[in-house]
Amino acid sequence: MQRLGEVPFREVLAAYRGDHPRDRPHEANSNGEGEENLERAERLLGTWSRVRLAGPDALGVVLPWHLAEGGARELVPRTGLTVAGAARLLRREGPELDRANPVCAAKLALLARAPLTPVYLSTRPVEHDDYADLRVRSGLIHLDGLHRLIAWHLAGRLGPGAGLTAYVAGLPGAAPRSRPGTPNAERRT
Repeated sequence: MQRLGEVPFREVLAAYRGDHPRDRPHEANSNGEGEENLERAERLLGTWSRVRLAGPDALGVVLPWHLAEGGARELVPRTGLTVAGAARLLRREGPELDRANPVCAAKLALLARAPLTPVYLSTRPVEHDDYADLRVRSGLIHLDGLHRLIAWHLAGRLGPGAGLTAYVAGLPGAAPRSRPGTPNAERRT
């Protein structure tokens, strides 16, 4: 991972809203939830960086619980999976998961060919039920881009020569910045 520089949260939000508007008309638009995760990460960590991830770095991003767009079977368990782990599960159980989760399957198929747009990550899990049972408590934790990361990996687009822009809340190894009135999530870990 190459850190390209610190960026203010307003720039992170502007980039996110440009690619992921809340009012985009598509089935299971979760852009509002993605924006809320960015705001949670801002409250928890308060420092944002733009980074360049090598393809293999992206495979280690930890994904939180995901019930596959309201489908019948979870794609990511409550304890979390890496992007590589979720892709292994889909390769192993793809047809069954596709039948159980048609909206998620359609997103993955569409996004396999989509441009490599920035993903949004955090160095700590945010305060939300989807992250509460993650086994991994630090590293690169997904905030937004789950379907894109999995789809790009399944399509072979995150190999050793690939590069991907990400916005990351927090600095690896740094303690969260305390803010008045904001609980310090470090006590939970």
